[in-house]
Amino acid sequence: MDHSRHTALDRSEINNTTLEGAPIYGVDDSKIGTISHVHGAGAVTQVVIDVGGFLGIGSKPVLVSVDQLNLMRDEDGEVHGVTSWTKEQLEELPEHHH
Repeated sequence: MDHSRHTALDRSEINNTTLEGAPIYGVDDSKIGTISHVHGAGAVTQVVIDVGGFLGIGSKPVLVSVDQLNLMRDEDGEVHGVTSWTKEQLEELPEHHH
């Protein structure tokens, strides 16, 4: 996927309404998780990413700083994120409990 033509999200778009369900891609452009919800606002914003599982079943929620993600919209307006984390690295993080 060529992200060079995708538009970075504005800070005001970093919220549950915009990000819930957005796919997260690793450096090799494989889908490694999905954002389930957002915690906080501004400089302390964190997102919960569901990693692993199948269709949301058996997935592990992990908490990461929004600064670890490049959040953007593609040419069709679909929101997604890219990170330097691998799926394995995310799976090694502690499970986030709501």
